[in-house]
Amino acid sequence: MRFAMCFPDVYEIGMSHLGIQILYDLLNAREDVYCERVYSPWMDLDEVMRKKQILLFALESQDPIKDFDFLGITIQYEMCYTNILQVLDLSGIPMLAADRGEDDPIVIGGGPCAYNPEPLADFFDIFYIGEGETVYDALMDAYKANKAAGGSREQFLEMAAAIPGLYVPAFYDVAYNEDGTIASFGPNRSCAPAVIDKQVVTDLSSVRYPEKPLVPFIKVTQDRVVLEIQRGCIRGCRFCQAGMVYRPNRERELDYLKEHADKMLNATGHDEISLSSLSSSDYSELEALTDYLIQTCENRKVNISLPSLRIDAFSLDVMSKVQDVRKSSLTFAPEAGSQRMRDVINKGLTEEVILKGAADAFAGGWNRVKLYFMLGLPTETEEDIAGIADLANKVAKTFYEIPKGERPGNGRVDVVASTSFFVPKPFTPFQWVRQCTDEEFVAKQKFLSAKMKEQINHKSMRYNWHEFELTKLEGIFARGDRRLGKVLMAAYRNGCIFDSWSEFFNYEGWMKAFEDCHVDYTFYVHRERPLDEILPWDFINAGVTKEFLKREYQRAREGVVTPNCRQGCSGCGCRVYEGGVCYEA
Repeated sequence: MRFAMCFPDVYEIGMSHLGIQILYDLLNAREDVYCERVYSPWMDLDEVMRKKQILLFALESQDPIKDFDFLGITIQYEMCYTNILQVLDLSGIPMLAADRGEDDPIVIGGGPCAYNPEPLADFFDIFYIGEGETVYDALMDAYKANKAAGGSREQFLEMAAAIPGLYVPAFYDVAYNEDGTIASFGPNRSCAPAVIDKQVVTDLSSVRYPEKPLVPFIKVTQDRVVLEIQRGCIRGCRFCQAGMVYRPNRERELDYLKEHADKMLNATGHDEISLSSLSSSDYSELEALTDYLIQTCENRKVNISLPSLRIDAFSLDVMSKVQDVRKSSLTFAPEAGSQRMRDVINKGLTEEVILKGAADAFAGGWNRVKLYFMLGLPTETEEDIAGIADLANKVAKTFYEIPKGERPGNGRVDVVASTSFFVPKPFTPFQWVRQCTDEEFVAKQKFLSAKMKEQINHKSMRYNWHEFELTKLEGIFARGDRRLGKVLMAAYRNGCIFDSWSEFFNYEGWMKAFEDCHVDYTFYVHRERPLDEILPWDFINAGVTKEFLKREYQRAREGVVTPNCRQGCSGCGCRVYEGGVCYEA
């Protein structure tokens, strides 16, 4: 069986993705599967391939993708959707699943955006909901058995639909109310379940992990060994989809991580290793693991990267051991400027903790700090926005309160405050809220920019922001339904690809696509949804229950903080995975 694993962006980005490396290793471990890779051709190569009628081919063998049995596409970000159409188009595979014949590959989608697959339903044969180590073997076995029996493409899809975690869009029908909301959604075949259950690895230390990861030929964005230390997150931030859908929190055993770190460094020759997780500080064996890596990596001249750390005394101590303080900057993610707003989003950070972390960082030798915030959060006021500028100023003030002769660096601090715009995502407590309009986003951005300039320490502060147009499109497709498929097709025909690359973002092409398809995009973004509305992703069981999300939404509106998983179980629903007991508990 031939399997083409695709990341719908350029090689430099796709080769940095851990999920592809895991699945590539997993599938190639089977004697009956040959898995290869394919990426989106950059604009100049795209033009040449179309002009010379060269079909998109796999990286390893250069065989055309259309000759493979499977094309698996990881869907990491809404703004790569048109790149998926580019891959299908250049491969000579019919873009619409309904148009594919017996000789066309089975097109599978997975990754975080598969938790609302509906905007892409027209283009995929199967969506894989959950973690890849669980049912890919069952899928390959079913394909092999169907081929041996002389079965058809449709018979195989019926077999796939019966495998837990696999969603075949063609086997489901949607009906709409006059106001555009969903009236009903359900299977049209007996083989298709009414609810698709997310698949979860129960023991991360018992599954395969790449021991010889692929080494790129050129420099890529994450050119290092990546060691995944845990999955899930205990924190419960209400805006964070990953923190909800990747529950429950599961750790890899220390000995497992030590062994794999050694094997991967030996096999690759990389000069950096990164510890991957949503919240590395919450890994219970972090101190023992970093001590081991420091000892091991010092002899090898290998750097250690520790992303996703909370800024506390322990984390700073670890970072000071593994980073060149003079060259590195520290990143804080308060997400909101006021304490009221941080309570609304359940961030679990107080201003006191943030400023204490900054003070400890400056005492440890850092003089560059990055602060990440969001604009447009639910219930946000001008006072909350002004709090961003005030907090950035207080961080700078903390530095200048150090006696002059004791200040690190050149005696000056560099505080960079960056804002992105809030996008409501499926399976979060904010999945029902409206997203700000273009005008509201621009007004908030201008207001904050003015407030930053008013601060006493404004000369030590910089403000960076994201563009609102991309945020709007991300919001549309994050919570969209099947009716957006025709918009995606029209946008692709208008030349919209590589939308997450600013030099190619074609906003006018997108707006024309909505207009030509007679689709009102405001329905998907600027509308508060009632709690009893049927949502396009309601047929997926992602572990967290809708009742829990509703409770958290109400607590957000009341500004009530929910304790993290280690402080006490909040009854999110993920405990169903292990005999009624949450792993964390």
